[in-house]
Amino acid sequence: MTREPVASGQFYPRRTKDLEEIIQRFTPRIPAPVAARGIILPHAGYVYSGPVAVATVSQVLARKRILILGPNHTGAGAKFALWPGGSWKIPSGAVAIDTDLAKAILARGDLIREDILAHTDEHSIEVELPILHHFFGDFKFVPIACKIESLEAYQKVAEQICAAVKSIKDDIFFVASTDLTHYEPDPAARKKDRAVIESIVNLDEKGLIDKVRQMDISMCGQAPVAIFIACLKELGARKSYVALYQTSGDTGGDYSSVVGYVGMVIK
Repeated sequence: MTREPVASGQFYPRRTKDLEEIIQRFTPRIPAPVAARGIILPHAGYVYSGPVAVATVSQVLARKRILILGPNHTGAGAKFALWPGGSWKIPSGAVAIDTDLAKAILARGDLIREDILAHTDEHSIEVELPILHHFFGDFKFVPIACKIESLEAYQKVAEQICAAVKSIKDDIFFVASTDLTHYEPDPAARKKDRAVIESIVNLDEKGLIDKVRQMDISMCGQAPVAIFIACLKELGARKSYVALYQTSGDTGGDYSSVVGYVGMVIK
């Protein structure tokens, strides 16, 4: 079962040469990469969020087994939808599904379900793959598309994932895909985004969900990020820091209506 890309040529270049050039252009000079348990990445078009995503991935050591949690923008499919097998095409080739991890997750509960419909037209996980592939080389992954639900549901989904990860006794790298505040003036977006980032730094999924609701923050990936935090805390993560934060105004020059992007590293 092969998934064809839906964002190639729109969110990122279709040709491998152009894709490599834009990633190279965004790659900062940094010290040696660090060992990490997971990262948070934005998923907009590379011309806007690419500098944040590239700067973040370039800071961590390459990994070979990855679980990627992303929001479900389309509303199609299951609440927590896992693509179970085959591969996903990207311009430089294809990224294989980690079927052993996928089967282990599906066997540990019924909140996460096998479902390809949620992924068919969804871009939030796909756009991370070319950047991860550039820095990590070949790897296997499991994609899970997440709809907005309750905090309790997120925590139960995290329990299902953690039970599977512990059962296979291997080191799994986590990625959560999200953009932050959407289409507000830059100062207002930055204020709301600071509140979100503070909760993530504190590894506080409840605080994150509370702030999103109380401050009416249009963060599309609250579900994947809350699950991500709950998982990594259960698996021993203790520290989170910002790799880079920008708004679309920083790349596009229009600060009247921006989208916020953050890259974060969890150790």
